[in-house]
Amino acid sequence: MKNAVVDARGLTKDYGNGRGCRDITIQIGQGEAFGFLGPNGAGKSTFVKMLVGLIRPSGGRAFILGEPIGSLEARRHIGYLPELYRYQEWLSGEEVLQLHARLCGMKDSESKPSIKRLLDEVGIGLRGRDRVKHYSKGMQQRLGLACAMVNDPQIIFLDEPSSALDPIGRNEVRMMLQRLRSQGKTIFLNSHLLEDVELLCDRVALLNNGDIMQTGTVAEVLQESIRWRLRVGGFTPFLLTWLVENTGLSIVQVDHPSDSEGDLVWLEAELEDDEQIGWLNNLVVEQGLTLYEVHKVKARLDEWFVGALTGISHRGEHS
Repeated sequence: MKNAVVDARGLTKDYGNGRGCRDITIQIGQGEAFGFLGPNGAGKSTFVKMLVGLIRPSGGRAFILGEPIGSLEARRHIGYLPELYRYQEWLSGEEVLQLHARLCGMKDSESKPSIKRLLDEVGIGLRGRDRVKHYSKGMQQRLGLACAMVNDPQIIFLDEPSSALDPIGRNEVRMMLQRLRSQGKTIFLNSHLLEDVELLCDRVALLNNGDIMQTGTVAEVLQESIRWRLRVGGFTPFLLTWLVENTGLSIVQVDHPSDSEGDLVWLEAELEDDEQIGWLNNLVVEQGLTLYEVHKVKARLDEWFVGALTGISHRGEHS
């Protein structure tokens, strides 16, 4: 990728015990949101820590905006929220942000207005005057997001940024990250909350046992087929056979959250295009079935994630 802001080539960390990650090559462009996925123990946090300069690689090389990872020049451009965040509980939220701003080389006169704005953006507001020991886990995570953005970085590395937040908080963080993208910021998102990744990210990579299994745009990894579900009454297995033979389509009976009862079932059809659903509806009605409901099935990233790892061993957090 030309002019990649994150450029990792063969990046490797070998701990000597089978953990770590191997030969990871990834390029991320400016303004892109990149989702880094994988089960517990896959090596995701190890890779992120190498990029932000907290772990020295065993092999390979990587650059942040053209600067070698770990260098002072590279660190000037990044913000980082670790998965395991800890802040001085005797300080207020404002004081924690002031400390991080000073560590970034910012003067108090420069950081003071941005700190107030950041506290409002992450949903802490006037509670920034309270000591951290009075913050919930969700509030501390919001504070961590503010710390990651205090130096107005070009690239923001987020390791499980919404894990402690309730659904409202998750939505607020998602909207904030979308705003940052619109400002041209690059976001590297390591998360188990696949709904957030699906809604926010342009591309994703799947890591397992330290190796990249798959990478691509969300649409590419989902390989989204055109699927429709029909809730029909008066069903018999013979009619399913007839439909398959006379349409040439892939049509199967499926389980559904609203359980099938008696001759009332759900059918799922894989179509070549959306126009075929009208034809299929007519065939169903012509055969004397009652058509109660029809809706299009949208492929989901969590289904792809489970499917991609089913039957494949992974280290897991307790292995």
